[in-house]
Parts: sequence; structure tokens; C-alpha cells
Amino acid sequence: MSPRVVLATGRRVLLQLRGDPRTLALLLLVPCVLEALIKWVFEGTPEVFQRVGVPLVGIFPLISMFLVTSIAMLRERTTGTLERLMTMPLAKLDLLAGYGLAFAAMATLQAVLVSFVAVGLLGLEVAGSTPLVVVFAVLNAMLGMALGLFLSAFARTEFQAVQFMPAFLLPQILLCGLLVPRDQMARPLELLSYLLPMTYAYDALSRVAASSTVTAEVWRDAVILIGATALSLALGAATLRRRTA
Repeated sequence: MSPRVVLATGRRVLLQLRGDPRTLALLLLVPCVLEALIKWVFEGTPEVFQRVGVPLVGIFPLISMFLVTSIAMLRERTTGTLERLMTMPLAKLDLLAGYGLAFAAMATLQAVLVSFVAVGLLGLEVAGSTPLVVVFAVLNAMLGMALGLFLSAFARTEFQAVQFMPAFLLPQILLCGLLVPRDQMARPLELLSYLLPMTYAYDALSRVAASSTVTAEVWRDAVILIGATALSLALGAATLRRRTA
């Protein structure tokens, strides 16, 4: 992997994003608006917002990053850009690492914004470290980016790429513990939840919100999130095609 090529790829992606205000709005504004909407929906039951608000600081960026990166990579294939790039001395891992670098920068900005809105403007209470909430929000966004890059290989149109969100992310939202504690689910669903990366994204942020102590479970969740991101990027490199037939 060439650092020079990775940096050049990341710069190209950031320049493309800068020229696409709708995508920037999806990445930077929509998670903040959704967090505010959750606050207002549960205006009469503030304890619900306090329970789910911090996990959603990470889950909303994960979803938006998944959508943007899966569609962006698909466009690279359908427009022939990826095919032209692959004729150059550019490895698949260079390409994905460049995307990861660009979207890591966007994920950091995204996480800082949504955390500021949730904690600073909406009054979300965090028992633990607010910077640690930002760190986990970035990890969640990076996981969404990696999953989007991987799953985009199995889509031929942008519509198919969007369909992966309800097919792949919605079950994880239902099973991660956000709506119902996992130990109250049917036993097979509880066991399945432990195989899904969003479960650990939810658990990590819930633990940070509830306790000022960084426990071993929090570090375990962080390692799992990083491992799932690395695995998704590796699978994305292995399945990356030059173009969509």
C-alpha cells in the first residue's frame, strides 16, 4: 500500500464531497436533525431520550455514512471511474484506504457536530466522558463507511444499494437493544444479536452514558468495532470489481 496514493485518493474524494452540498447535508446535518427530532418526540418522557440519545449519536452517523459510501463506490464503478483508476498503479487496498481516510475526516466532523447538538443544545446528560462519546461516534461512522464499501460490491444500481439499508441495517437496529433490552427478546434473537456489530456500537455508547468509569467491556466493544471495520474493508478489497456489468 502506497501512502502517496492513499493520500491522493482521499484528497480526490474530499474534493468530490465538497462539490456535492446534498451529500454534505446528509452527512453533517441529517444526524443532528434526527437527534433533535428524537428529543422532541419524547418531550413528555425525557428519560427515554436520556436512555437512547447517546447510542443514537453513534447509530445515526453509522447509517448516513453507510448510505453515502455505498452509493459513492457504486458510482465509481457505473461511471467507469474505477476501471480507469485500476489501470494505474493503484491497488484495491489503496483505493479503499483513500476512501477510508476521506470519510474518517468527515466522520470526525460529523461526530463532533452531532455530539455538540445532543449534549450542548439538547441537554443530553452523559455520566462518562463526552470526548469518549465523540470517539465512539467516529468509530461507528467508520464502521458504517466500511460496511457501505463492502456491500456496494453486491449492488448494480443505486436503488439496490439503498435497499441494503433496510435489509442489512434495520434488523441490527431492532436487535441491538435500542428498542427492547436484548435479554427480554426471544433467545434465538438474543444470540443472533451478539453476531451483529451494531450491538457493540450500542453497548459501548450506553456504557459511556451511564458510567464515568471506562470498564473492560467498553474497551472490548471498541476492539470489536475496530475489528469489524477492518474486516469489512478487507472483504471490500477482496470483492471490489472494476465496473458493474
